[in-house]
Amino acid sequence: MAIEARPVAIIPARGGSKRIPHKNIVDFCGKPLIAWTIEAALESTCFDRVVVSTDDARIAEVAAACGAQVPFLREAHADDHSTVSMVAIHTLDQLEAKLGLHYETVASLQATSPLRNAEDIRTALASFAANDAPTQMSCFKFHWATPWWAFERNSGGNAAWLHPEMIEKRSQDHPPLFGLTGAICIGKTTALRAQGSFYGPLQRYEPISWQSAIDIDDPEDLAFAEAVYAQMRATRPR
Repeated sequence: MAIEARPVAIIPARGGSKRIPHKNIVDFCGKPLIAWTIEAALESTCFDRVVVSTDDARIAEVAAACGAQVPFLREAHADDHSTVSMVAIHTLDQLEAKLGLHYETVASLQATSPLRNAEDIRTALASFAANDAPTQMSCFKFHWATPWWAFERNSGGNAAWLHPEMIEKRSQDHPPLFGLTGAICIGKTTALRAQGSFYGPLQRYEPISWQSAIDIDDPEDLAFAEAVYAQMRATRPR
């Protein structure tokens, strides 16, 4: 069995999306959605190989045309209940069993975060290498909405505040809060298998921009991401 020094990138891309049919290959600003993640992974030059894990032959064909490797289709059933961690572990098992490849580090890059770029990936992997955490996930600082003012609303329209002590405080006086994004998940394969998940008690969180963290789940998300990308292009230095 060959032990590879450089990590492997795994891009989960199931075919049975419901809110946007064939979401992973829907057009996003002129390219299939998955192409953005494949190109970012390849451009980062961080990986031994970039593997797309899919149960769908059409997605596999598009992914291969974009430069990814699709050495096999998923053997396990892929549905709404298949977690990113489960897909990563299953793909690592297949790489070992079918290709004789063993990786010490794996990065899972969700195809639905098209604005996460090569520099984000390089920075995340450098941070992971510099620290001794078994796993690391990307996060983002909340931007225009502050969760300190979050509440549950009952049927009568009344609020049960999650942080009542913060109601009278100005937003600029709130401590920064971060949200989780699956744009970049990194782990030592031994820890991932032992935990059965990228989540664990010693897990690190590495910030990326809120733009890079955008995750497309439904048509509204898709339109929002396209608008953000157009604004990014318009304000890019020439």
